[in-house]
Amino acid sequence: MKITNFLSGKYLQHYFNKDYAYKSFSPSFINKQFDFKDNKIIVLLEEAVKLLSELNGYSFFIPDVNFFIRMHVVKEATTSSRIEGIKTIIDDAILAENEISLENRNDWEEVQNYIKAINYAVEQLEKLPLCLRLIKDTHRILLSGVRGKEKQPGEIRISQNWIGGSNINDAFFVPPHHEELPGLLDDLEKFWHNKALNIPNFIKIAITHYQFETIHPFLDGNGRIGRLLIILQLIESKILDKPTLYLSDFFEKHRTAYYDSLNMVRQSNDIEQWIKFFLSGIIDTAKDGKNTFKNIIRLKEIYEQNIKKFGRPAEQAKELLLYMFSNPIIKIGEISQQLKISYNTANGLIMRFLETNMVKEITGSSRNRIFVLWEYFDLFKK
Repeated sequence: MKITNFLSGKYLQHYFNKDYAYKSFSPSFINKQFDFKDNKIIVLLEEAVKLLSELNGYSFFIPDVNFFIRMHVVKEATTSSRIEGIKTIIDDAILAENEISLENRNDWEEVQNYIKAINYAVEQLEKLPLCLRLIKDTHRILLSGVRGKEKQPGEIRISQNWIGGSNINDAFFVPPHHEELPGLLDDLEKFWHNKALNIPNFIKIAITHYQFETIHPFLDGNGRIGRLLIILQLIESKILDKPTLYLSDFFEKHRTAYYDSLNMVRQSNDIEQWIKFFLSGIIDTAKDGKNTFKNIIRLKEIYEQNIKKFGRPAEQAKELLLYMFSNPIIKIGEISQQLKISYNTANGLIMRFLETNMVKEITGSSRNRIFVLWEYFDLFKK
């Protein structure tokens, strides 16, 4: 059975002069009940709930899970930014600024902003509900001091934008006129918190992503903020306790299908195909997340067995290992500083890691050597 009461919106014609005319898409309000009776959606929903519950279990099963969460955030920041043409790789994203070449520094700074934006938004959810104010503050962090800083960071746009094409006349998609945004965003915020709606959380999150990307409320950064909204809603709805699932990797792998699916809703009101695509992404990403955590546990056990053989330095080695779960690429000076030990002691410690093949030296030089917890780091590069 198809959803018969979902109307995506309509196209509105705008004229400025005989040479400048375009159509923008005016989305319908969504703060109302929708009835979902497609059996495939029900099956996918059941699988998504099961897998997210299992993934969330790792947040309690793994000691010091926050050390591992940082790498999930870094991976999301690089992947989500890559969709927008920002080319920093995860290897660079965890290095200090002085380790980044000048030609790559702008992209690196944008990824660092996104990491800050994710961490800020997740932290703020402990203090206030998901709201437009939080989204605007997060957007301000995302664009501060980087390309896009002139595009009103933290402010809802007051001019028309468009997606694709060299100008508005040949754009792939033109979002709603800026005068419509206050009403649309108010409706979206009410939809998030309307407890009278009997709509499963996963489906509300799917509809939110579609609606946010359609509204495109900022002049820049909408894609990254829209993808971040997914994890914020998963946390606020208590589906996840920690930010351990991000769909950017799935969206990037299926980029054409992703954009086509969003556009199909606008063209034919077919929200069901979008929900099925979205739930498939949740399922695939949750499976990958579970496998990553399983491999983390396996590696952690191997590392700890190796460290037991270190003798007296074992306690310092445990401290270093825990730090490297958040910072898997490291220099000897950083070890000395973080563990508050001498440079020579830090050097001896990392040499023990090197002898047991826990780390690899990746510069090939005798000075300013950089070491990577390589098997662990590779889990996030796949």
